[in-house]
Amino acid sequence: MSDRYRRQSDNRDWLLKSRNPEDYQFVSQPVTVMPSTYSDGSYVVPHSHHRGQLLYAEEGVMRAATDGGIWLLPAKRALWIPAGVIHDQTMLGEVKARSLYIDPDIAQTLGCKCRVIEVSNLLKSLILALVDEPIEYSLEGRCSHIVALILDEISLSKSAPFEIPWPKDKRLIAVCEAIFQCPERSLTIEYWADQVSTSPRTLMRLFVRETGLNFRYWVQQVKLVEALARLEKGEALSLVANALGYTSPSAFTAMFRKALGESPREYLAQRKIA
Repeated sequence: MSDRYRRQSDNRDWLLKSRNPEDYQFVSQPVTVMPSTYSDGSYVVPHSHHRGQLLYAEEGVMRAATDGGIWLLPAKRALWIPAGVIHDQTMLGEVKARSLYIDPDIAQTLGCKCRVIEVSNLLKSLILALVDEPIEYSLEGRCSHIVALILDEISLSKSAPFEIPWPKDKRLIAVCEAIFQCPERSLTIEYWADQVSTSPRTLMRLFVRETGLNFRYWVQQVKLVEALARLEKGEALSLVANALGYTSPSAFTAMFRKALGESPREYLAQRKIA
């Protein structure tokens, strides 16, 4: 233990309430949990951590981005971020966040790529139990069992389709940024190809090569993420459908159900009882 941690070890208030991620990185505990609260629109500048991070919003919705993609984190979802990956965070409303920092050696077993995971009711309860413990909790007894279960739940969790893969080609970046800023605009690939002085065929190939998705599906992912953010804020289904360019609420619902396996109303009902 460093001198800094020895000086603080008797200060339980500091251990429980620190909001500085650096205070969680170099302890001997395999998993630590930092609580944070943010106001609507708050932005956390790009940064990285020594440990792997599971970023979870207990309340509210946030968006995170890396060089490789953008992820939306609504209720019952968390983002796995491997150690050393640079990322930012944007709050889409008031957010109560819980960041799990996981020892780098253990983190390697949980995946080397960012992904959104489903947070089970058990995992949520375990996270909330550990957040009440000091940063340097006892490595024996109750906390050791909580940690073991947390790691099991993360490793067994299902991935959720809330990623917008981000390209590196400058032409495609220009197109993707424009679509992302105005997802309600339903413009053809021919239009976008003309904007970046290339052919539609070339642009279609770039989408698949750079993002792994075709143009139509990439645009759908952008609209889905925007729709989820709007719905979580309480915006009416009909207004969301209209704002994103769908001909009717039923057309929007059909897209939503195909992507997530449930209707918008079913999705929101599950969030309320979580």
